[in-house]
Amino acid sequence: MTDAPAPIDPRHAALLAMDFQAGIVGRISDGDALLDRVAGAIALVRERGGTIGYVRVAFTDADVAAMPASNKMAATIAAAGGAFGTDAPGTAIDERIAPEDGDVVVRKTRVGPFLTTDLDAQLRERGITTLILAGISTSGVVLSTVRDAADRDYRLVVLADSCADTDPEVHQLLTTKVFPRQADVITTAALGELLAAPTAA
Repeated sequence: MTDAPAPIDPRHAALLAMDFQAGIVGRISDGDALLDRVAGAIALVRERGGTIGYVRVAFTDADVAAMPASNKMAATIAAAGGAFGTDAPGTAIDERIAPEDGDVVVRKTRVGPFLTTDLDAQLRERGITTLILAGISTSGVVLSTVRDAADRDYRLVVLADSCADTDPEVHQLLTTKVFPRQADVITTAALGELLAAPTAA
């Protein structure tokens, strides 16, 4: 974990809840506890006046057809037999952290959230400069987001215990050795100390 990260102005911060879908949460052994932590973080950011963003992965038939065979994800999606379709139950955002009116919601067709969506534009329009990251998996969407968002000059905060991976050793390596090079890595419980209290209008 990094030491003493700077305070976060929630007016310019967005919590991104990434790939918390039924078909993905089910792969995590402690998925219920993970979602409880994510729900708490979402509620806190909402209370402090921050933005909530959701990223989900799902494919239309055209999306699948457009993926070249050289992309290893193409074989995975094809083998899933429609499980990652846009209307498939497994691609719906878990109802325990369901989006609300005014939230940012994007559907991606690659691992990272920026390349195939307008997420960056939506965040910029809202004046967002800090991203608070939670997601499954740590070695997938979270890693891709850290790398890409850092290159886009966002400040990054990773909620280590609101991220998960099917390989705990990989999760540990990324959150302790890799992510701290580009992000503040904290626990979900520590988020409240960093987020400034809402100010009166």
